[in-house]
Amino acid sequence: MIKVKPIGSKLQARVRIGIGAFGLASVVFFYAVAATAVGTRRFVLDSGDDFEGGDLSAVAVDESGVVRAGFDLGQIPVDVATVIWCALDRGDQSVLLGTGNEGKILELKNGRIRVVAETGAMVVTSMVDTWGGEIVVGALPGGKLRKFSGGRLTDWVALPNADDIWQLAFDRKRGVLYAATGPEGKLYRIDRDGHATVEMDVPEPHILSVAVAPDGSVVFGTSDKARLYRTTGAGRATVLYDFERTEVRGVAVADDGQIYAIANDIKTTSSVAAHRSSSTKNGPESSTTKLKGKGMLLRIGTDLVPEVLLDDDDEHFTSLALDDRGHPYVGTGVEGRLMTVGEPRRSVIVADTDERQVTALLFTPRLRLVLTSDPAVVHPVRGQGGTNSVWTSKVFDANLRAQFGRLDWESTGPLTLSTRTGNTSEPDDTWSAWSAPLRAPGPITSPKGRFIQVRASWALDGAAALSRVEIPFVTDNQRAVVTRIDADIPSRKKSTSGIVASGGPITEPPTPDVNLDWTVDNPDKDTLRFRLYYKMIGTTVWRDLLPADEVLTKSSYKWDTSTLPEGRYRVRVVASDLPANPPDRATSDELVSGIVLVDNTPPRLVDLTVKGRRLRGRAVDGLGPIQRIEVTLAGKNDWVPLRPTDSVFDQASEAFDVDLGGIIPSGRQLLTVRAYDSANNSVVRSVQAF
Repeated sequence: MIKVKPIGSKLQARVRIGIGAFGLASVVFFYAVAATAVGTRRFVLDSGDDFEGGDLSAVAVDESGVVRAGFDLGQIPVDVATVIWCALDRGDQSVLLGTGNEGKILELKNGRIRVVAETGAMVVTSMVDTWGGEIVVGALPGGKLRKFSGGRLTDWVALPNADDIWQLAFDRKRGVLYAATGPEGKLYRIDRDGHATVEMDVPEPHILSVAVAPDGSVVFGTSDKARLYRTTGAGRATVLYDFERTEVRGVAVADDGQIYAIANDIKTTSSVAAHRSSSTKNGPESSTTKLKGKGMLLRIGTDLVPEVLLDDDDEHFTSLALDDRGHPYVGTGVEGRLMTVGEPRRSVIVADTDERQVTALLFTPRLRLVLTSDPAVVHPVRGQGGTNSVWTSKVFDANLRAQFGRLDWESTGPLTLSTRTGNTSEPDDTWSAWSAPLRAPGPITSPKGRFIQVRASWALDGAAALSRVEIPFVTDNQRAVVTRIDADIPSRKKSTSGIVASGGPITEPPTPDVNLDWTVDNPDKDTLRFRLYYKMIGTTVWRDLLPADEVLTKSSYKWDTSTLPEGRYRVRVVASDLPANPPDRATSDELVSGIVLVDNTPPRLVDLTVKGRRLRGRAVDGLGPIQRIEVTLAGKNDWVPLRPTDSVFDQASEAFDVDLGGIIPSGRQLLTVRAYDSANNSVVRSVQAF
């Protein structure tokens, strides 16, 4: 994640210097920024996630945040297909490609592509070079093996109970062909004469991947439980690893016997159904782009100890290959990237294609191809990027128009860096041109803008490594606006409908505290200071509500009104961004609240009499309104509410005239009457009834 780090205060400046010092000159620079450009922030790139988001042209980005020269890819578009599923090196300067569009077989030779066969199936899933150079082709659906020889495609073997042939593997040393199939989870063994027998039958619907180990054992992976098996004899196998995911998409075995496998957790009802659908539809909007999951690369050593090399929560893995050193590479299914593993077990992106999926990899001593889909493109690996390598960052958003400062970076060798700016989230013709390249950290000359990109070139040194980039900026200062003030008296709660309940029963004690809360629209997220003032309605003088030495930066305050005379008040909130800006750039705004009632004195009960069974009197408050009158027998807590004469509690003086028949027992009684004002202040008086 890109980190935006403010340095607009002394504390922030110390933190910034502590994590970003590049020597004495840089420390002096940071202090200068903190002293003269309050509000300066910076984009800091120092991790793999920070560098991954842009365009990686012939560069490699490892998980720790180091960018180096990567694979330099060529580009050969495939116009007759949108999905490439498999590839086979024929050893005669040509390559066969199996597609997901009507099951075509294409030939790539001398940079040109032509259709050499059509299977009639939906997708060609696998091709292997077998006995005497005969090429066996697997496809789905249909469960039928075909041979391609002399430019002709012929039917060869029908595998019983197999509708999907997912992958083929040929044991050249022993002259045996293996076919991974579904939907009954069978691994078939086929000899040169075309006799097919079931080598393994597993309790899963599909065997998706298969490879032959140097000792003749067969390693295969399944779906939909994602288990990795190895045969131990005819009809016998052991589980090497249970991924607890949905599919083992690819398997490869190195010459030294180490096993590599990629597994995914695909969030669909069936990963196999999703792959079949994605391999046969046409067009980028309806094909492989809808498939997404989590990917894992596993290595199992010759000691059978498993080790997770890559575990990616954002990308599923669509292809696997080993280079001539036995080093693994995987293709991804969302961003169309080629990844490998660095030390110590760090993910490394070695190529980033413009397409959406790397669906096949072909790595042989003669050539290396990265094959993509959506759209279909063949990318020959021309070598390590070197001086052709260019890294372009993702677009950074300052949220407001910004002036950019000194571009700084760390590298092990000389690089050149350029910038460009604009005011649209996607670079277009309205953006500035790329600036003149900097060979050393220096001022950013791109014009003011909300968005910025950085580009690094390895033209000076193909072996350089970039590990950190910093982009300081100051945005235009935007005024913070106070949009709302709420004054909440805890003893006078509003319902969700905004109605203040009256009439009781009263459960909250009176309090002199008023909880003030206000809302501020602060577009540039500056640190704000608030000043509070109050005045009684009918007066003209605003008085400080805060103590003289109190600095308030949060948008709430508990106001103690116990020393104020009762009355109706208003509160004024003033918001200033001076803490984050020098005086000539600081702005402020203010808002006056609605009426705030300050009432800390209880009401009075006057003219209280009992005549016969009738109780009469008045509750009078200095501010009002009266909100409840109630009566009980002295010494009891069984209060009975009384209704005012006009039926509505809405004035500071409320008369009552109540017949107590049915409420108070007859005879000589001592009654207790209680009245509450709107602030829950109460008064109690007793009266004798005869």
